[in-house]
Amino acid sequence: MRNQVKSLAKAAGLERKHVAAARMWAERQALATFGRTRRKPQGRILCYHSVDEPEMGVNDVTERRFRSQIELALAKGFTFVEPSRIARGHGAEQDLAITFDDGCKSVATHAARILAEYQIPWTLFIVTKWTDESDATPQSTILPWKDVERLRADGVEIGSHSSTHPDFGTLEDRYLAEELAGSRKVFEDRLGFAPISFAIPLGQSMNWTKSAAEAARDAGYEIIYAQAEETRPPETVPRTFVTQFDGPRIFGALLAGAYDRWEEWVWR
Repeated sequence: MRNQVKSLAKAAGLERKHVAAARMWAERQALATFGRTRRKPQGRILCYHSVDEPEMGVNDVTERRFRSQIELALAKGFTFVEPSRIARGHGAEQDLAITFDDGCKSVATHAARILAEYQIPWTLFIVTKWTDESDATPQSTILPWKDVERLRADGVEIGSHSSTHPDFGTLEDRYLAEELAGSRKVFEDRLGFAPISFAIPLGQSMNWTKSAAEAARDAGYEIIYAQAEETRPPETVPRTFVTQFDGPRIFGALLAGAYDRWEEWVWR
């Protein structure tokens, strides 16, 4: 009976993912055609997750598509700058920045190489417990600490993505310090520095609270990144989510602001 319940729960979870992905595809197709464009006077920050890791689902882009998106942005006259430059309000309208969440291995094996070719600065946000577990599990799809350290030595800005990637919108206040200050302490222990930037897991309007914001500031974070534009939580830095569906037509609309009032559809 227990195994049957687990199987049904797993099947339901897969169905929800498929429904969410289908809705996302339809919404992004529609907005590419009918969405209003919006100016970004201080630049735009893109939020990626993985490159050529199909198991990441809607969060993944192929290496070929990632390269073509960079080429398209350059052809449109964008200049790639550090994410923190835009986050601190020093960007210009044609400035564009790239960030990666989660710390997938493909970021080091694929994305870092391509970004180095184009001399593009970027930021990587790490879930510290996932990276700890990767050190003990070589087959993990998450970067181990030695690779995070190497990327930082190569000039990549490293930030926190929490300790365990919870939904802060539903997280009890008693766990906030562990997820925020605790993650920052792990960075100090492993790499000898404490990050000042933090990317909210999931990052939509429902995934952050006033208590979480206060705990993040108390922990020492200076920049809090969301994963949405106009619908983001208060006092967070907007980022534009890039999905596996974003071919040239959709990516062009994305750069023009067609998705700035769009949020990823997620199940609670």
